[in-house]
Amino acid sequence: MKPLLICTDLDGTLLPNGASPESVGARTIFANLVSKPEIMLAYVSGRHLELVEQAIREYELPKPDWIIADVGSSIYRQSLNGWSLLNQWSLHISSSWQGLCASELLGVMPQLSGLIQQPEDRLNIHKLSFFMPPSINQSVLTLAINKCLIRHNICANQIYSIDQNTSTGLLDILPSLAGKLPAIEFLMREQGLSAEQILYAGDSGNDLSVLSSELPAVLVANAHPDVAAQAMEAATQKGTTRCLYIAQGGYRGMNGNYSAGVLEGIEHFYAEALWELA
Repeated sequence: MKPLLICTDLDGTLLPNGASPESVGARTIFANLVSKPEIMLAYVSGRHLELVEQAIREYELPKPDWIIADVGSSIYRQSLNGWSLLNQWSLHISSSWQGLCASELLGVMPQLSGLIQQPEDRLNIHKLSFFMPPSINQSVLTLAINKCLIRHNICANQIYSIDQNTSTGLLDILPSLAGKLPAIEFLMREQGLSAEQILYAGDSGNDLSVLSSELPAVLVANAHPDVAAQAMEAATQKGTTRCLYIAQGGYRGMNGNYSAGVLEGIEHFYAEALWELA
């Protein structure tokens, strides 16, 4: 088979840290699969590098080839000396913010009711993050933020999601050139991979750009029904429903949650990758 790059979100996708049960042995099967030489692995997360490393240790995850961290605003490559930041990616996305870092961007942001800045350990030079009430009017908020940023010639993406464990609204503001999908596409170009050599797995709102793209993608079964509805609606509008698979459970008798759902998605799009494990 051709080389295959598996890109997976962590929290709620590969990590069984939600309310739904994990299928016994699913992570072991996943680890065995990605140990095959023709398979490459990237973790794609809203976490920063240190928290990704913590998750790898805590859940005994296989070490990836790349870490796309901070919701796609930083990319790290595995090297002999640990993790090496891809500076060309950082330079590429910085132009969207006129060279400003997150703390400088905060200085030009409007004071908006309901937004609470997230702790420093959740920020990154190119990621500004807030907590917010889930009931907040996103359209009004987006318009107010964009109106301010445009005055400063700043182009930004606003990514909304919900922390299902705490029912807290989350807002990440990134350079317009950044994000999970652009970062994955950057890796594809760097490695000379086509869409037929990619599998993405996710579970939340900040995965929607990839779930509704032309890249093969799986939404794990433990994802909130609202996310599934949003992903299917976005894919329908873009004409990419053929690229989106929603895990239902059943592969190897597993429930489709977390890593079992990732495996189910791989089986759906790339059954040959799992033949040796049958």
